[in-house]
This record gives sequence, structure tokens and C-alpha cells, in this order.
Amino acid sequence: MREIIFDTETTGLDAREDRIIELGCIEMVNRFPTGRTFHHYINPQGRAINVEAEAVHGISAAHLADKPGFHEIVEDFLAFIDGAKLVAHNAGFDINFINAEFARLGHPAVAPERVVDTLALARRKHPMGPNSLDALCRRYGIDNGHRTKHGALLDSELLAEVYVELIGGKQAALVLDTVSASADTTETATVEIVLQARPAPLAPRLSDAEREAHEKMIESLGEPALWRRIAAE
Repeated sequence: MREIIFDTETTGLDAREDRIIELGCIEMVNRFPTGRTFHHYINPQGRAINVEAEAVHGISAAHLADKPGFHEIVEDFLAFIDGAKLVAHNAGFDINFINAEFARLGHPAVAPERVVDTLALARRKHPMGPNSLDALCRRYGIDNGHRTKHGALLDSELLAEVYVELIGGKQAALVLDTVSASADTTETATVEIVLQARPAPLAPRLSDAEREAHEKMIESLGEPALWRRIAAE
């Protein structure tokens, strides 16, 4: 199963007017990062960056002056996410911006069934919260000390670790002696354990004297005693 963990940074909060200025993606296959990433800073094509948004992500208009527009990276982005589930924290925000950019270029919107919202997962698993990305990193012991500002690729890397924990944690496969093993470890693993016969029986642990004493004790219990029926069988 292929999934893309992704995040965006934007010029503001209104997907109808604001633009994506950073896009970061991490590829995971069977819930393990493959090492493939997609990351671009994007020129907002004349849209000013909101002061409050810049305070969050630290990306300035000057930094984006020589960066490509979304129309220049869209085909590579579509190829990278092709056929994969898309996973984001507060996914509605990011998908609205992605779909707005697609609409401007005449591309179809991302279907809702392709999207996994880790914020919704976190709220179901931890209803008392808090469930921000930083709070979930603290909860699961994920080091986010280098996250001084939001960044699309860094946040995607952290979210990939959080996502694995939200869906049950990393499970190590234990195979003692298997006839065959499935390459897909995302489903419940089946382990076949083969018990080998001992080459020689173990020596008795009761001495002759202990066995004789036990037989005398059984005789003393009388005819109705359960032990006498078991010994007879």
C-alpha cells in the first residue's frame, strides 16, 4: 500500500484567494518511508504573504522570487501522488488549497476517499487532546526539537512518524519457522511454529521412592477417590 504524507505552507488561510508557497511530501509503502520525497518552494504569482502566516512559517516573498509557479511543478506533483492515499494533519485545509490550485489549471480535484486526516484519527484516539502535531510528537516521544517554525517537508517527516503511532505503532514480525511469508506486512501477520520431536525422551523427574509413596497415598483415599479412577485409566 502506497501513501503520501504531505503538508503545505500558504500565503494565508483563504484557499479561494491565497496560494501554496511550499509543498512537501514523503512516500510510504506498507507504512514504511521509502526515502522518496517531493519538495518545492513555490512562487505565489503576485499574491502577498499574510504577516501572520509569515510569522508561522518564516517564508518571505523575497525567498520565493526565483521559485517556480505551481503550474511549473504540477505535473511532477501529480506523478508523485498518482494512485496513492494522501495523508495530512487537518487534511481539509491542505486539500482545499491543493484543489484550488488544480482548479486554476483545469485539473480534477482530489477525491475525498483518497484523503486520510490524521487530526481526525488523533481526536478519536485521544478525545481529551491536545492533538496538534507538536502535542502528538510529545505524546509519542518523537523528537521535534528542530521544529522552530512550520515547514512542509519537516512537518511531513514528523507526521509520518506520528501517523504510524496513531494506527497502532510499529510491529516487528516474528518468524520462528515459516513455510512461506507474505511480502505485505500491513495486514495481520500469520506465524507458523513448527515443534520438532526430541531425539531422546527426557529422564523421569520422579524417583522410584516418590512414585511408590504416591501410589500408597492414592490407596489410602478409598474407592470413590478421583485419583484412583485417574490412575486406573
